[in-house]
Formats: sequence, C-alpha cells, structure tokens
Amino acid sequence: MAIGELLNRENSREKTVHLHKLTPLAKREALTGYAFISPWIVGFLIFTLLPMLASLVFSLTNIQLTMDGPLQWNHFQNYLELFKDPQIGSSLLVVLKYGAIALPVSVLIPLLLAILMNSRYLKAQAVFRSLFYLPYIIPFVAAVFIWGGMLNAESGWINETLRWLGVKSPPNWVDSVQWVYPAYVILGIWGIGNGMLIYLASLQNVPTELYDAAKVDGANWFSTLLNVTFPMISPVIFYTLVLAIVDLFQYFQIPLVLKNGTGEPGGATMFYNLYLYKTFFVFQNMAYGSAMAWLLFVIILAVTLVLFKTAKYWVYYAGDNSR
Repeated sequence: MAIGELLNRENSREKTVHLHKLTPLAKREALTGYAFISPWIVGFLIFTLLPMLASLVFSLTNIQLTMDGPLQWNHFQNYLELFKDPQIGSSLLVVLKYGAIALPVSVLIPLLLAILMNSRYLKAQAVFRSLFYLPYIIPFVAAVFIWGGMLNAESGWINETLRWLGVKSPPNWVDSVQWVYPAYVILGIWGIGNGMLIYLASLQNVPTELYDAAKVDGANWFSTLLNVTFPMISPVIFYTLVLAIVDLFQYFQIPLVLKNGTGEPGGATMFYNLYLYKTFFVFQNMAYGSAMAWLLFVIILAVTLVLFKTAKYWVYYAGDNSR
C-alpha cells in the first residue's frame, strides 16, 4: 500500500513538472487558443460579470433613476424588504403553478417528437424535421402576436374550430384565470423544434449494438426504450430539464407582449421575472430590482444544485465508474 502511494505521488509530481515545462509549440498553441476565445472572455467580463457585480452593489444602496436625494448605503435593507413584499411570494407561486403544467410538456413533448422523427418507419423524415423546426426561427414577438390572434376568444380560429365541432362555450383562453396557463403552454409548444433536434441528435448517438443485443434478448420496443434508449440519452434529458427550469424562472416575455405586463387576468400572469422587469425598468427602482435579481439567482442556483445532487441516481454517463 505504501509503495503504491509513493508511486502515485511520484507520477503526480512528474505530471505537474511536465505541465510547467511547456514546449514552444505547446505555448504557441495555448496562446492561439486563448486568442480564439478572447472575444467570448471579453464579452463575458463586460456584458455579464461587470453587470452582475454592479447589480450586487446597487442592491446595497437606495439608487433609483429618478432619485432626488443623495446615494446612500442601505446594506441589506432591500433584501429584508423582499420578505415583506407580498407580491414576491405571489409571483413565485405563479411560476410554480405555470411550471406544474409547462415543465413536463417542455421536456416530454420534444422527446416524444424526436422519437417519432427517429423512427425508421416514418417516411420523408427530413421534411417533417424541417417542418417542426421552422417555427423556431420565426421572430418571437411576431409569433406571440400571431398566437394571440389565434387564441382570441371571439374571432380566433381555435375557438371557431371548437364551435364548428359543437363546443358551445369554448375557453376564453388568455383572459381566463383557469385557461391562461394552458394557453401559454400551447403557445410555447410552437417553438419546440430546437429541443426536438437536441433529443434527435442524442437518439442517433445511441450505439446500435445495444439495440441489437436487446433484440437478441427478446426485448420489445417499449422495453428497449425504457432500458436502453432512456439511460443512454439521460444526460441530454438532464441538460434539457436544467435549461427548462432556468427558463421557467426567467419566464416573462409572453405575458409582457400579450398583456403589456399588467398581470391580467387577475394577477395570474404576474410572473416573478415580469415583476422584476417592471420594478427595474418601469418603476426605475434599480436598488430593489437588483435585490430581486439576486434572490432569483440564489433560487435558480439552489434548484440547479439539487438537480445535480439527484442526477447520480438516474443519469447514466458511459464510462463513468465513480458509482
């Protein structure tokens, strides 16, 4: 045991020395690599890190765009106000209510669609893949206005179709508290083409030998999907789930465009990020808005860490022997 430890230490020391003694070619390659990624580094420092640090400083002050008095340090007063503001809790509750419907749809529907697009029994696969992806490249605001017209309770073609099918009182989609979340989910399905392509790429990366082995063992289609396909693409499912949760907490564009950020109907669309946007840019309370932004950052970070903690129980990484 002692000899093995000594050998490991010697190997690690040799690797460390080797890393410090780079050849001129290796140094040139490293500098070339840094040169290529320097635009991203500069962009990150200027447009991401610097604004984050500025918002952290703002959250500790009383700064407002329309302030008359002097700038003062409020320390953690803005953060304490967050716990007294009833709109904070209600807006987070709006996010959870909408997420209960939207999150499963945004993760599962693209996956099921990708499985269908990957089926060898589907003819003209390239055509269908293109058709499902095309809506994703339509400008977002234009798509929201188009869907706003289609979901109109009086003249929208969705309700007109329902009336033609015999539904006497079709839903009042975006103006009803009961139907506004399903309406927003329907609107969101319009842009699932990107998620479908990500899943499709992962499905086509599954080794065919595994399917052949499952077929030899007598596994049916569902058993193969459950025991071969899902484990092999579980890292992509995990990746999609993390992004979907982050997007969920940052959701605000659709209610901002359709309802001008009023939160109608009945405050059901006053999402947390919409309230943050109004606080910062409409009410111009930069200090309180910055505190709200950092609270959102902490919430998303906590949820993401929990997801990464649970990933070891259901995400399979090929070649990972750590479990």
